[in-house]
Amino acid sequence: MAKRLAVFTISLVVLVFFAGCPQPKTALAEPNESEPNQSQSNETETDKDESYPADANQTPHIGPPPQQVEPNDIEPGRTEPNEITPPVPEPNQAGPNEVAPAKAEPNDIDVKPTTTEPNDVKPGPATAFHDKCANILKTYVDKKGMVNYKKLRYKKLELKSLLNEFDNLDPNEYKSWAREDRIALWINAYNIQMLNIITRNYPIKPSSRILLIFPGWGPNSIRHIEGIWTKDKFFVTDEVFTLEQIEERFFRKEFQDPRIFFVLTRATVSGPPLRNEPYYGHKLNKQLDDQVKKFLAGPLAFKIDKQKGKVYLSALFQKPEYGKEFLSKYGTDKKFKGKEPETSAVLNFITNYVSEDTKTFLELGNYTVQFMAYNWTINDGS
Repeated sequence: MAKRLAVFTISLVVLVFFAGCPQPKTALAEPNESEPNQSQSNETETDKDESYPADANQTPHIGPPPQQVEPNDIEPGRTEPNEITPPVPEPNQAGPNEVAPAKAEPNDIDVKPTTTEPNDVKPGPATAFHDKCANILKTYVDKKGMVNYKKLRYKKLELKSLLNEFDNLDPNEYKSWAREDRIALWINAYNIQMLNIITRNYPIKPSSRILLIFPGWGPNSIRHIEGIWTKDKFFVTDEVFTLEQIEERFFRKEFQDPRIFFVLTRATVSGPPLRNEPYYGHKLNKQLDDQVKKFLAGPLAFKIDKQKGKVYLSALFQKPEYGKEFLSKYGTDKKFKGKEPETSAVLNFITNYVSEDTKTFLELGNYTVQFMAYNWTINDGS
């Protein structure tokens, strides 16, 4: 009896204890990762205590917890995962949708305004002076050295103005130039003055009908113009010269380069062809060699007849003309034996500008030298 009473008392205390405790809410089931309508074999719903009914206003929550955010649901104020705030471009910096300028390739040179290109050489005072002759020569002289005197005669004032440039050149400036530029100056002055003389006397009028019957005195011969080399004077660096004086003082004595004689125009078909550009100090050697080759390529300057054993040379190579000017540099007694020293020097000079076969024939062949008659007809290409 006492034992039962103890059991009853304990049971009553337990009931009273549970009756006083708050009813726990039903736990919400977490969403399963399984596909919809797929049942979990071990999943059971929580039984609800009928003695503690659920709140009538409470709706069961289905799906992810309230605080979980969908991947594409962005709360206000937050930046979307794929949204990039475009940076503010710096000066000269490409924007987000702009293509940044390509970097320079190895051959792309960023040249500063003050930088000079490798082949862009600024002309010095001498070059600029020589350039003053370019327009006349380029306009009225063709590639064969023929001159359009018919049109040039209408440019007498331009020729006179150009010659005044030689007169106004400061002698001290001239002395400061390199040797090659000084040579170029006298060549250009000589050739322009020759054009001036011929133009003033064009068309040529025979000085005498009797002379027309003699060789070299045809109707278009410049020999009808009196005193071309000895009487017609002009100023260069405030000093008076004739063409003959320029030849003697500068080309024969001071500079002593026989190539110069083949760049001076004699205004004749037998003479060296007139170049249709001025001479310049920085490329004088090339120009001189080029003119010698052009002159020797003409049939009135040099030709060989192997069958007859003859070498024909221009009359300009004779001793009274320019022949002796070759002695100092090209004279030799080892080749061309049996010929006059001046002729040997001329032949030695020519071997530098002809083919190997021609050179061999000149040095080892058996031949005689004959000087050709000079044709004084004007080099008129009108």
